[in-house]
Amino acid sequence: MVVCGDDGLAHRLAAELRGVYREQVTLVVPPSGNRASQPVAGRARAASAALLGMVNAAVSRSGGGAEPNGAGRAAELEAAEPTEDVLAEAGVDRAAALALVYDDDETNIRAALTARRLNPRLRLVLRLYNRRLGRHIEELLDQSTALAIGDARDPGLDGAGTSTTVLSDADTAAPALAATALVGTSKVLETDGLLLRAVERQPPRPGEVADPGLCTLALLSATSNDPAGTDGSEGSDEGPQLLPDAAAVAAATGRGTVALEQVSYSGPPLPAARAGVPPFGELFSRRLRWSLAGLGACVVALAVALMLVTGDHPLHATYVTLLDLFAINEPAHNRDSGRQILQLLSGFVGLLLLPVLLAAVLEALGTFRNASTLRKPPRGLGGHVVLLGLGKIGTRVLTRLREMDIPVVCVEADPEARGMATARRLRVPVVLGDVTQEGVLEAAKIHRAHSLLALTSVDTTNLEAVLYARSVRSGLRVVLRLYDDDFATAVYRTLRAAHPGALTRSRSVTHLCAPAFAGAMMGRQILGAIPVERRVLLFAAVEVAGHPELEGRTVGEAFRAGAWRVLALEVSDGTRDEDADAEGVRESRLVWELPDTYVLRGEDRVVLAATRRGLAELLGRRARRRTDG
Repeated sequence: MVVCGDDGLAHRLAAELRGVYREQVTLVVPPSGNRASQPVAGRARAASAALLGMVNAAVSRSGGGAEPNGAGRAAELEAAEPTEDVLAEAGVDRAAALALVYDDDETNIRAALTARRLNPRLRLVLRLYNRRLGRHIEELLDQSTALAIGDARDPGLDGAGTSTTVLSDADTAAPALAATALVGTSKVLETDGLLLRAVERQPPRPGEVADPGLCTLALLSATSNDPAGTDGSEGSDEGPQLLPDAAAVAAATGRGTVALEQVSYSGPPLPAARAGVPPFGELFSRRLRWSLAGLGACVVALAVALMLVTGDHPLHATYVTLLDLFAINEPAHNRDSGRQILQLLSGFVGLLLLPVLLAAVLEALGTFRNASTLRKPPRGLGGHVVLLGLGKIGTRVLTRLREMDIPVVCVEADPEARGMATARRLRVPVVLGDVTQEGVLEAAKIHRAHSLLALTSVDTTNLEAVLYARSVRSGLRVVLRLYDDDFATAVYRTLRAAHPGALTRSRSVTHLCAPAFAGAMMGRQILGAIPVERRVLLFAAVEVAGHPELEGRTVGEAFRAGAWRVLALEVSDGTRDEDADAEGVRESRLVWELPDTYVLRGEDRVVLAATRRGLAELLGRRARRRTDG
C-alpha cells in the first residue's frame, strides 16, 4: 500500500492500514519544512509513528521480522510533489493500492493519471473536494483501466468492477457533525441515496419494551452517563460493545443502545415566527409593511364613509376616493360639507402616501443591491445553530443543516473563506470576526442558540470558543472538532464533568475519514462510517462471491458478533435508468430487514456493518486465498 499526502489524514490512514489491516505501507510526505499544516501534521505523524512502533514491537516479540500476510515494516519517503520518479521510487508499479490524499485536488488528479499509466491494475483512492469533478475523474480512470486490462473482472479490480474510488473527507464527516446539532439524532450516514440514522437510546424503563429499529448496532459503555467515565476507551471492559448479538442485548440491563433507522430528511423546521416569509416580506421591512397597511385601511375607511354620505355604489365611491387621494379630482366646493371634509381627508392621506411610496422604492432597490451581500442575524433569532468556520468541513456541514431547514448563523474570520459563496447563496447570516474576540459570539446570538458547532481547523480556537459559550449559557449543546484523540478525550471528560446536564461531543475529521479511505484501498465500496463514542463502525457494500464467511450461509449464520452483520440486500427493481437505458443497466434498490433464513448467494451484493478489524478479517482472508492461488 502506498499513501501520499501532506496533512494529518495521510499519517492516520497509514497507521490504519498498518495497525488494523496489517499491510505493508509506504508513506510519501513532503519534507518537514514544506508541510502545509505543520502543527496538525506533526501530531498526526507522532500518532502514526507511535501506533506503528507498538505494532512492530508486538510483532518482534511474537517471533521475528516477518508478519502475517507478508506485511513488513512501514517505510516513509519524503518528496515535495508526487512526480513520476517519486511514485516509481515508492513502488507504485508493484503496489496493490495507492491513496492520494493531498489537500489540493489538482495534485491528486495529476498524480492519479501518472500512477494509472505506471500500473493499470493499481487500485486508486483519491481525495477530492469537488464532487462533480470526482465523478468524472472516477469514470475516466476506470475506463482507461478497462481498456488497458481488457477484462472488467480482473483480480486487480474490486467486486463492483471498478478500480478507482473518489472520496471526500468533508462529505464523509459532514453528516455525523451536522446530525449532532439535531434533537434526538446523533449520527447520520448518507451516500448514493442511502440515508440512515443511528440513534442513541437510553435504557428502557421497567415495563417498557425498547424498539430495536432495523437492528441494534452497539451497546453504549456502562459509564456513558458517568461524568468521570472513559467514554468508551479501547481496552476498557466497560467500553462500547459493537454489533452485539441478541443474547448480549438482552443481558445488557441499564446500558444505552445505538439503533439503526432508515429515514428521510425531516429535520426540525424553521421557527414558526420566521417560517414561510413571502417574497413581499423580503423586499420591505416590517415598519414599511405596517405603514402601507395603515394607509390601505385609511383608503377603505374613506371609501366606506363616502358611500354612506353620498349613497354611491361601492366601486364608484372607491374610485372617487382614489381620485381625491392622488389630487386629480375636481374640488368639491359646490358640494355638501360632508363631501368636502372627506375630500380634504383624502388629500391629507395622499400627502402621507408619497413618502411611504418613496421609501418602498428605495428599500426594494436596496434589497436587490444587497442580495449578494452577507446577511446579519435577525432580531429575535433563537433556537438556531452557531457554526464556527466556513472551510471545507464547515461548508459541507452548513449545506447539510440548510437541507434539513435548521436555522444557522455562521462565524468566520476570513472574508475570502471557501464557504462564503455558499453562505450567500443559501442566504445564511454570517458574522465576520475572530471568534476569540469579545462580542463576536454575542453578535451570533449565542445566548439564544440551540447548539454550537466549533469546526475551525485550530483545536485551541474551538476549545476557547466552547468554553466562552458555556460561560454565557451553561446548558448549550456543543460539538468540537479536535484532531488529537487524547486531547479530545480529556476535553470531553472535563466538559462533561463541569456541565453534566449539557450535551458535549468531540469529533476528529481524520478519525472519521481514515477507516473509510482504508477500506476503499482494500477494495470495498465503503458507504460511510458512524462513530460510537470513541470507536467507529463502517458500512460497506460487499460482493458475496469469494467470501466463505458469507457465501452459502444464511443471514443468521453469516452474522459474526463484534465483527460484521449483514444489513441489506441489493436487488434489481425492474426499472431502467434513463441515463443508462442504451446499455440496458437496471436500477437497484436495497431490501432491509432480511429474514435470518435467507441464504446468501454468490451473485448477491450486500450492505453490511462491520468493525474495522472485522472488515480487515474479511479482506485479509480473501487476499490470502489469492496469494495462495
